[in-house]
Amino acid sequence: MTRAVLRWPNTCLSRAAWPVDEITDDSREIWAEMVEVMEAMPGVGLAAPQIGVMKRLAVVDASDERGKAILMANPEILHASAQMSTHEEASPCLPGVSAVIERPRAVTVRFLNRDGVVERKDLVGLWATSVQHQIDHLNGRMYFDHLSKIKRDMLLKKARKLAS
Repeated sequence: MTRAVLRWPNTCLSRAAWPVDEITDDSREIWAEMVEVMEAMPGVGLAAPQIGVMKRLAVVDASDERGKAILMANPEILHASAQMSTHEEASPCLPGVSAVIERPRAVTVRFLNRDGVVERKDLVGLWATSVQHQIDHLNGRMYFDHLSKIKRDMLLKKARKLAS
């Protein structure tokens, strides 16, 4: 069963997800489903709340050839570079719109992997942007929350117009 992506302003998208105590077969099944949804979009990441699962699970795959997804539970940024970069960001939760967002160019992230082992990874470029974007989702934030009020309001107005 593949769950549908929730549409903003669903309340699941504005609430923080619950920490994962241990990696179980259920966690692995949710990750597999998330990778399937991410590939179908196509996208470079997905957080569990986007499909209505309020657990701190995320997947990221910014590889050119695909099939290199990093499966993360409870991801947290340990270090972010001072150097910033911009990427055009979007979300299947708010289709048809996007915005250029500035974020740290590189991050060190710590998470539980599929075996329940704590892992650290240094991510750069689109990988770093995607993991930050997914952590925002896990914290109940959307990419447009990084915009000024005027730009955010314009983006949401355009999204509502496209949806009607």
